[in-house]
Amino acid sequence: MSKKTRNIIIAVAVLLVVVIGALLLANALKPQAQAGGKTITVVVTHKDESTKEFRITTDAENLRGALEQEGLIAGSESEYGLFIETVDGETADSANQEWWALTKDGEMTPTGADDTMIADGEHYELTLTIGW
Repeated sequence: MSKKTRNIIIAVAVLLVVVIGALLLANALKPQAQAGGKTITVVVTHKDESTKEFRITTDAENLRGALEQEGLIAGSESEYGLFIETVDGETADSANQEWWALTKDGEMTPTGADDTMIADGEHYELTLTIGW
């Protein structure tokens, strides 16, 4: 075997190890759903700035499932999942640039309700927001 062939084989092996490592790391870092019963808190802030707190006990794995279980949300399906338009009976008016902001412990979530996996004791907020 020539030195060039051996170097190519080593480079391919190293690349393969790096790719496998990256895939394992990505899988380990992705949000995991907690199986079984859990209780979460959701605070809804309406347009008039009134708030309402909901304690939800659920077996749902994602936030959407928990919110739909309680009849708290409605909306339209998109390629990214449910686009939340109505929360606790109040509908955002897109003509007035109104939308429902989803936060967890005061920080914007990087995912929508469909892809937000929940665990016991977590705290979420849905706030009617004006302006894009």
